[in-house]
This record gives sequence, C-alpha cells and structure tokens, in this order.
Amino acid sequence: MEIRRGGPADLPAIMAMLDGAVAWLDASGRTGQWGSEPWSADPRRAGRIADRVREDTVWIAEVDGEPAGALTHSPEPMDYVPAVDEPELYVRLLVTSRAFTGLGVGAALLDHARDQARRQGIDLVRVDCYAGGDGRLVRYYRSRGFTPVETFTVGDWPGQLLSDRVLSRSAEA
Repeated sequence: MEIRRGGPADLPAIMAMLDGAVAWLDASGRTGQWGSEPWSADPRRAGRIADRVREDTVWIAEVDGEPAGALTHSPEPMDYVPAVDEPELYVRLLVTSRAFTGLGVGAALLDHARDQARRQGIDLVRVDCYAGGDGRLVRYYRSRGFTPVETFTVGDWPGQLLSDRVLSRSAEA
C-alpha cells in the first residue's frame, strides 16, 4: 500500500468510494449513517465532498496503483463540533473502497494523519463519526486508539467526537 497526496483529480474516485459505502450500508440494513441514496446523486452532499477535496489536505491510499481509501484533514473542526484552544489536525473524511475492505486501508490512513500531526508538532488529532445503529463505527475508532470525548446530534444524526493525543503517546513509548 502506498499513501500519496491527493487533490481535485481524485474526486471521482472518492465519490465512487462513498457511493460504494452507501450501497454496502443500505444492503446491510444500516441506512442511519448516510441513507440509501448515492452521494453522487445528491448535489448538496457531492458539493460538500468537492469542498473537502478542494479545501482540506487530501491523502489517497493505493493498493497496486488503485485508489483504496481516502482521508481529508484540516486544522479546523467541522462546523458542528466545538473548537479547541490549541492546534489540532481534524480528520474530516475517511472512506475505504469496498474492494479493499479488511486490508487495513483506513488504519493506515489514520496512522498517516497522526504522523502528519507529529511532523507539524501538533498533539491533538480529532475525528467524529456516526454514533447510531450498532455503534460499530465508534468501536472502530476506539480500536484505532481514539478516545470518545462527547456525543452530539446534527438534526437526527447522532455523532461521537473522538480524540487522540499523538505527541504525548509518542513520548511515552
């Protein structure tokens, strides 16, 4: 697996990953997170992803040259999350292609984001995720070393804010 810097040219691949995730969630009966309609079919949602790709730092994981996952991060949290009074790296999007599920693509991208934070001298990495349904996504981030900070709702969408202290953890090792 290789992780490279991404950008606007990667938008079609990222949208395909999101559409694949929605189809998989829908087929699994888990529509609470993102519904059942493809991201690419909703101009508002597609526009938000285009904004992420244009405004955030984008990383693409590739397996044998094929896009396998994407992560975007920013020094600013999402609008619905309280700001903090210290520098942070905020993961705004993490998605893995269904074709590469189980290969550690998401974990590698999260580790890469942590490495980016360390290189910039930033201790705090935060991410939020869907906290409804069976709680699988919150458990995933916990298994990747993130600690739940607080819950929130956006409309009827339940969310969980999580954080990791990467410089502190590196100093302990």
